[in-house]
Amino acid sequence: MRLGKNKTVITGAPGTGKTSIIKGLENKGFHCFHEIIRDMTSKAKEGGKSDVFVSNPLVFVDDALQFNKDLLEGRTAHYKESLKIDAPISFFDRGIPDVLAYMDFFGQTYDEAFVKYIEDHRYDSVFIVPPWEEIYVSDNERLETYEEAEKIHHALMNTYSQYGYEPIEVPKDIVPERISFILETLKKM
Repeated sequence: MRLGKNKTVITGAPGTGKTSIIKGLENKGFHCFHEIIRDMTSKAKEGGKSDVFVSNPLVFVDDALQFNKDLLEGRTAHYKESLKIDAPISFFDRGIPDVLAYMDFFGQTYDEAFVKYIEDHRYDSVFIVPPWEEIYVSDNERLETYEEAEKIHHALMNTYSQYGYEPIEVPKDIVPERISFILETLKKM
């Protein structure tokens, strides 16, 4: 593992425990970049025209493509910041490929500029947290049903695989054990 530049993504469908893992890693002293979509979704809902419960946050924005560009730029900013910090590893709560996975899931089109973000900003490893019905909870920013979360999981696996990653599935377990699995796996890489 290269010190100072190792970039590791923790991804997965909504409600799988990613944020708890990221918080646990941060509590252990690791540098972590937090997910930005929850804040963006909340702001979009506040300014949006719809009060209907739907799973796609893009119904609350006037320009879905711009929303996704903003998301790409935010995640790219995290990526670039990770190159400047003095830390042995940076963890990311979702990566740049997640944007395209969600766009694919919701049937949105995108051009080569979106693909270029993925090609120009490579991560060193990707861990995917599988859907787990027993811990799944929806809320004001997590709008998907559990069934949609399962489909999103497959979209994420497909997108990361399509762009040359081999996502490592994190076992369903308590947060400390999930963190231990990730750290032990990284030591072996």
